[in-house]
Amino acid sequence: MAKNWVQQVRQWMTQKMDLPEDVMMDLPRITMIGQIHIYIENHRGLLTFTDKEVRLLLKQGQLMIRGKSFVIKMILPEEILLEGKIDEVTYLD
Repeated sequence: MAKNWVQQVRQWMTQKMDLPEDVMMDLPRITMIGQIHIYIENHRGLLTFTDKEVRLLLKQGQLMIRGKSFVIKMILPEEILLEGKIDEVTYLD
């Protein structure tokens, strides 16, 4: 019950203060350039990395990226830039 109330307060603040939802709701921000680059902010860590699959831990769930020839171009504690051929981006609950 308390968790739901906190989420409602965050949504209200986002609307009233005109703040970006990804900041207030602690959501990942995903920016893709075609099928070759994906930049993800606000993740909680790298779980899996192969040349065909990347999994990132989120505050709630995981983000799975599938494709080919993946290379990590940049990685910081809450940001990652991935390059390769991106076929699929899936949110896992």
